[in-house]
Amino acid sequence: MMSAGTQGNSADKPSPFRWAALAHRGIQLLFFLAVLWVGARFIAYAAWLLGWREAFSPRPPGVEGFLPISALLALKRLLLTGQWDAVHPAGLAILVTALVTALILRKGFCGYVCPFGALSFWLFRLGRRLGWTVTPPRWLAWLLGIPKYLLLCFFLRLVLPGGMSVDEIDAFLHSPYNMVADTKMLLFFMPPSSTTSVIIALLVMGSVFIPSSWCRFLCPYGALLGLFSLFSPLAMRRSPDACTGCRRCARACPQGIAVHRLHRVSSTECNGCQECLAACPEKDCLSMRFGYASGHGGRVPWPLVGLSMLAAFVLAWGVAEATGHWVSEVPAEMSRLLHQHIDSIAH
Repeated sequence: MMSAGTQGNSADKPSPFRWAALAHRGIQLLFFLAVLWVGARFIAYAAWLLGWREAFSPRPPGVEGFLPISALLALKRLLLTGQWDAVHPAGLAILVTALVTALILRKGFCGYVCPFGALSFWLFRLGRRLGWTVTPPRWLAWLLGIPKYLLLCFFLRLVLPGGMSVDEIDAFLHSPYNMVADTKMLLFFMPPSSTTSVIIALLVMGSVFIPSSWCRFLCPYGALLGLFSLFSPLAMRRSPDACTGCRRCARACPQGIAVHRLHRVSSTECNGCQECLAACPEKDCLSMRFGYASGHGGRVPWPLVGLSMLAAFVLAWGVAEATGHWVSEVPAEMSRLLHQHIDSIAH
């Protein structure tokens, strides 16, 4: 066991892997800017659809990443029939890529790609800088995490045996509601109601005080990816012999994981961001490794996780585009005709 003086000296040392944090934040920012670009293009497209402007603007397929329920149903249909969704094909491509990467790179989607994950991380850093961040007891964090799994169960009941049939899914995917779902989602926030504004404000404040409140306690998408990540061979490992007990790793973790207590960080909350590695002052204490057995497995260079997530989504986009599984087959004029009656389409 290290002495208190040794722990104090260790806590003052710079981390030999501090660049890992910059890599995580840089790739995260890159994806966030890409989402903003997609959002701006979609607003222009929606304005044309709704007759607010005459100039046509192409629809950005990436906006379908915000339609996870449609993608989940399309995934069941794909598995049962082999048919790719033609209405929101990009949404299905994004979901499949997120699930596959979770099996290999933990919840890298949440840590590098998801814009809500980025906002939660930035709010966590703000709260930590202001000294407002609190760590709930493990039992309370466990209880607070139950709602996201309940939400996940609610959605999974649609696709598990006994849920919606292929014919029912097909009818939903080709329904007018599904075809205008992205625009309805946009209009829901333009402007948001007072109730919605209060909920958003509470979520923002919650993430300032409790790290990643939305991701850890409410997001069913993250819950699904977390379950897939349990099978991932990639995990952060801690060497007890090299650990000084400074706890900088735990304080740096945006998911509130007690890294300093674990040998292998296999939590469903770990998103592979490597902020703990970037905070650790000891060169041989923390390392990302590929393998399941504790204390074994090949060391993974710290830039590889973020670059792999970036490459995976660029590759998925390229393959989907090349195979005709990215751009919706719904004609723009047909979609515009539907939007003339958008208020009468069932919520």
